[in-house]
Amino acid sequence: MLKLYSFFNSSTSYRVRIALALKGLDYQYEGVNIRELANRATDYVAQVNPSAAVPALDDAGFVLGQSMAILDYLDQQYPESHRLLPDNIQERARILEFASVMSCDIHPINNLRVLRYLTDELDISAEQRQRWYEHWVHDGLAMAERLLEAHGHGVWCFGDQPTLADCCLVPQMANAERMGCDLSAFPRLVAVYHHALEHDAFKQAQPNQQPDFIH
Repeated sequence: MLKLYSFFNSSTSYRVRIALALKGLDYQYEGVNIRELANRATDYVAQVNPSAAVPALDDAGFVLGQSMAILDYLDQQYPESHRLLPDNIQERARILEFASVMSCDIHPINNLRVLRYLTDELDISAEQRQRWYEHWVHDGLAMAERLLEAHGHGVWCFGDQPTLADCCLVPQMANAERMGCDLSAFPRLVAVYHHALEHDAFKQAQPNQQPDFIH
C-alpha cells in the first residue's frame, strides 16, 4: 500500500490527497506536524524526505518528495485510473502552465516557513504579514484568472473532468479563503473552486477530513 506523509493544512499535501482520491488509490496516512517542526526531525529527514518537507510518498520503498513530482509520478505509475494530464502536448502544456502559477508564483512565497521568517526574523507585524500574504495571493490569482479567461473551458479549469490544474487550484483557493482574502475579482477561479467542493474526491481530500486535523 502507498503511504503518504502529510499535514492536514499543507496545500502541497492537499494537492496529492486530491490526486490520490481522483485515482481511487488507497494509502496509509502518516501525519507530520509541520507547525511543531516534525518535518525537520532527524529521523524524518534521514529516512523519509531529505527536503525536510511534506508531502512525501512511499510506494513500496520508493520514497518521493515534492508535490509536483509526486503528481507526475502517480500519473505515470498508475495510468489506468483517472489521468491528471492528457497525452496531447499542447493541452498538457496549458495545464502545467496554469499549475505553475500555484506551485511557483504563489505558494513558495506564502508558505509557513516564509511567513515564520517574516515574523520571527524580520519582526514584521501581524498586519504587515497579512498584507504580504494578500498581495501575493492577489497577484498570483490574477495571473491564473487571466489564463482561464484565455484558455480555460468546461466546468473545471480545462475541460469536463478535473486535471492536475484543479489539484493545484483548490488548495490555494482554500488557503486564500481561510486567510480572509477577497476573491471577488476571480469569478472563473471561484466557480471552479465551488464546483470542486461538490466532488467526492475533493471532499475526501479536504483538511478537515484528515486524521491529523486540528480544530
